[in-house]
Amino acid sequence: MPAVSAGAAVEAAVEVRRSARRRRTVTAYREAGRTVVLIPAGFSAAEERRWVDQMVAKLRSREDRRRRTLGTDADLAERAAELSAAHLDGLAVPASVRWVDNQNRRWGSCTPADRTIRLSSRLRGMPEYVVDYVLVHELAHLLEPAHDDRFWALVHAYPRTDRALGFLEGVEHGRGAAAPGPDDEDDQDDEDGGGPGVLD
Repeated sequence: MPAVSAGAAVEAAVEVRRSARRRRTVTAYREAGRTVVLIPAGFSAAEERRWVDQMVAKLRSREDRRRRTLGTDADLAERAAELSAAHLDGLAVPASVRWVDNQNRRWGSCTPADRTIRLSSRLRGMPEYVVDYVLVHELAHLLEPAHDDRFWALVHAYPRTDRALGFLEGVEHGRGAAAPGPDDEDDQDDEDGGGPGVLD
């Protein structure tokens, strides 16, 4: 049952889900463009309003912190340099790393010929280890353009690769979309020459 609290009027939509199994815990997360708040079924209307306002504010604060962490292209480039040094022996050196708004089916892309990396702005607000994984994936393309065994060995130097892949697959599943395959069309110009996919 969707509900929008007064304090969250600026939020797109807040859906409150009550659970008889939930006794004390309250959880909030983003799903399909709205905020979902899970509360115990026994909460009064006043408790619901208080907790919804509190959880929406907490979620917004967490997302703002993440945005500030890698808010600019310069921040992203600095993080890419740190990850290259930590996991790829500093060998992957991009000419530029930037956020883009035109990647709606990819999380990131790389053009090895001019050493540019682009990350989808849809990654903003996702856990830091997920953004780090996408950066490592794209950095690895600077060393190995194809998705071959050598490439995946480079990517798996990042210890949270499997967890991040699982997270991204969950996001795609939650959107009701199958993860793009190697032959799927993309809405970004295919300047990198690689086949479209979740990550290129």
